[in-house]
Order: sequence, then C-alpha cells, then structure tokens
Amino acid sequence: MTQAPSPQTAPNTDVVWSDASRAAHFNHWLGHLASQHGLQLASLRLASADASFRRYFRIDSALPSLDKSQRPISFIIMDAPPDKENCQPFVKVAGLMQTAGLHAPQVLAWDEAQGFMLLTDLGAQTMMQAINHQDTQANLPLYTQAVDALIAWQLSSQPDVLPPYDEALLHRELALFPDWYIIRHKGVAIDEAMRFTLDNTFKQIIATVLTQPRVFVHRDFMPRNLMMGGSKVRAATSVEAGIGVLDFQDAVYGPITYDIASLMRDAFLSWDEDFCLDVTIRYWDKARQAGLPVGDDFGEFYRGVEWMGLQRHLKVAGIFARLTLRDGKPQYLADAPRFINYIRHTCARYRELKPLLRLVNQLEGIVEPNIFGFGKQ
Repeated sequence: MTQAPSPQTAPNTDVVWSDASRAAHFNHWLGHLASQHGLQLASLRLASADASFRRYFRIDSALPSLDKSQRPISFIIMDAPPDKENCQPFVKVAGLMQTAGLHAPQVLAWDEAQGFMLLTDLGAQTMMQAINHQDTQANLPLYTQAVDALIAWQLSSQPDVLPPYDEALLHRELALFPDWYIIRHKGVAIDEAMRFTLDNTFKQIIATVLTQPRVFVHRDFMPRNLMMGGSKVRAATSVEAGIGVLDFQDAVYGPITYDIASLMRDAFLSWDEDFCLDVTIRYWDKARQAGLPVGDDFGEFYRGVEWMGLQRHLKVAGIFARLTLRDGKPQYLADAPRFINYIRHTCARYRELKPLLRLVNQLEGIVEPNIFGFGKQ
C-alpha cells in the first residue's frame, strides 16, 4: 500500500491579507487542520471572491481520492470577516440542501469567532463557464439539471425554517432602485409624479407576488452559482440533483416563481424568449408532476414569473449601482443595461406597468416611436 505523503507545513505567501492579526489567526487555524485533512498548505490560492466581503481559497490535499478517478482532492476555505458577514445562515442552509439531496458544500470545520470555514470542493467549473453561447439548444441538458436541482430544493420546503420573504423585505429590496440607481447612479431627483409612479407600481408588484404559494427560495439561483462535475446525489424525492449549488446563504421562504425567474433572466447573460419559455415550461410541467403548487394554467404561472422577475430586476439594478458607488466594484454596473432591458420588456407587456415603463424610458433617454404620427410630414 502506498502511504499518502505528509501534509506540507509552509504557508503560501501568495495570499494577501490586509490585517496581520487576522492572517496569524488563519494560519494557526489552518495548521491545526492540516494533518486531519492532509492539507498541502503551500498549495493555498485564491479561488474566487463575490459581491459581498467573503472570499474563497482552494487548497489541495494529500489524501487519496475516494473514487476511481484518481483526481487529487481539494477543499475550499471561506474567509468571511465576522464583523461584516454572518456565516450561520450558510451553515444552516447547507444542511437543508444536503437533506434535500442537493450537491452542496459540506462544512468540515468552522472557526465561528474568526469567520473561517473549511468546505468540500464542488469543482472549478461553473455552469456559466460550461454554457455554449453559440448554440442555445445545446444548453438544454445543463438547464434540465438546474431545474431538477431546483425542484428537489423546493420539495424539501417547510414553513418557519427560513426567514420569510415578506412584504417588508420585498419593499426594502425594491427601494434599492430609487435610492441607488435613480438618485445616486443617475443623479436624478425624484419628484412627486415619479414618486407616485414608483410607490404605486411597487405596491402592485408586492401584492401580486405575495399571492403566490411559498417554498424555499435560493434567491440567487443562476449559472454563476451552479457548479459542474459534482457526483450525482439522489434526493429522497427520487429527483437526481447532481449539479452543485453555491451562494445560498440568503435563502428565504417565499414566492415559488422566484428561482426559476432568476435562472432564466440571468444577471450576466440573456437568452431569447423562446428558450426561456421552453425551460420554464419544462420546469412547470416537472414541478406540477412532482406535486409543487405551480397551478394548472401555465399562462397564469408565467405571468407570476414575469412579475417576480421584475421585482428582482429592479432590486439588482439598485444593488449593482451600490456595489459600484459604495463598494468600489464597477464591474457589476456594466451589466445594468441587461436589467433595464428586462424591466422594459416586462413593463411593455402589462397595462398596469406602463407608467413604470415611461419612467424608465425617461431615465435612460429612450424615446418610444409615435406610431400614431408615423408617415406624417
């Protein structure tokens, strides 16, 4: 039998820390875990960072692979400063997802006081990276996996487990659009007429989405947060949910249309409506067969998806402006035009939303053609 090599003990100096004390705590914590998990400390490197204050490292292990692939084992380390990030929801939701049969990270060690966490590694390739941008239909198997994972997650739903996606939270999120996108990003003062339009439209959006059945909501279910290459796990519901799921710490109990709207109206890529409809119909049909409360009228369900998506688009436009102006992350605001297009597209469908469409067109300097004056000299 070949003996696994001893873990390396020299820390990697490529990882940069702005706080020497925090760096010392991290090295001490990681050193204590090295033997148990065969950690190769010199292999520590940055894996990713997100829109929050969290960042993630990847580290290799000398332990032998548990499957026949012979691929090296690696782990993920979360660095989440406790004065800025609360890790308790992450730990709770990770457990809920594993119970549901989803392929979510397992928490192997957690220094709650310092905000360091050792996690299983779901791989380095996101669904976003695996997407074929030249052939839309080639991506259907990927979206089918995502739909299966979503249904397994929703079928595990229970009330009073996750925070409610209630009127107060929905309103706070919608307020990000005027506060950050209109006032701070666009530099536009909101007058009385604009405030009336915003308040009236927000009231209609909230009333509409609060009538929907409630399930567990990931709240950022999109290809950048879904991982490829994970082993398939069969849920208790007999739905195979093999795609990996990340960034779930903000999960809530709320409207059933939210996550499918998030999946198909992505923050970072857009599909034509035929593909969006195709995947959404497949989700609706599978969810209905699985006993989820999606109703028997797809047209009514799709209206709910659009109105729920509108709430998300308004919120995210505000968040992307805040990330740029407050947090110094301008790369996010580069995708704001995608959300403005989503907003305008949905508002153009529904008479009740036409005042918001006019408001957004005014903000963006978009002049709609006067079809009644066409051909006049």
